[in-house]
Amino acid sequence: MLAPPSTHRLRVVLVALALACAAAHGADVPDTIGQRMQPCMVCHGPEGRATTQGFFPRIAGKPAAYLYNQLLAFREGWRTNPTMAYFVDHMTDAYLQEIARYFAGLDLPYAAPTRARATPAQLARGETLVRHGDRALGVPACAACHGAALTGALPAIPGVLGLPHDYLRLQFGAWRVGVRRARAPDCMGQIVSRMTPQDLNDVAAWLASQPVPADAAPAAQIARPLPLPCGSDPP
Repeated sequence: MLAPPSTHRLRVVLVALALACAAAHGADVPDTIGQRMQPCMVCHGPEGRATTQGFFPRIAGKPAAYLYNQLLAFREGWRTNPTMAYFVDHMTDAYLQEIARYFAGLDLPYAAPTRARATPAQLARGETLVRHGDRALGVPACAACHGAALTGALPAIPGVLGLPHDYLRLQFGAWRVGVRRARAPDCMGQIVSRMTPQDLNDVAAWLASQPVPADAAPAAQIARPLPLPCGSDPP
């Protein structure tokens, strides 16, 4: 069971305090961006690679512009997470960009996917939505934006493989009820609002069960214009 946000915050603060105490007592703690990001690892895993369990996403290797957009969203209140908001509240745009570039530059192995928690029919529906969308619902394919390999695209489109099922479901639900938002026009908010809760669960189940390709780097480019105008990926 996951601890409540307040407990996560306490754990992260304790890590930061331990580093500060080590420095105060003469320990050789280098002042590097990697060292300063150590508290992030408490939730996001070693070097930001996360795991396939829980509600914490992998941040290593995501496009820098995407990571910056998310940090900015937590600071500005477009996304709701007390722990993240606490840490970025007084950070400047320049420092958020430095953090984003650091994690974007990490090229680390992905954990193996978990066994799908869905029926074969549900997985088939999820794959159809991911690869082809649903024209009747006005839902474009996930691959149309996130790439044929689903590893994202520069400068700001994230990969959608290697993420926990629970995390994906949580984010889809957050967009659906308006708790998570992005720069207008919020294309993801529009897409999930057109899908049923079962469709969203099927997509999450299929994505979480897929292996990440050996070359998981975001594509250098993707066909544009995108199916929907997206404020997070301006022309």
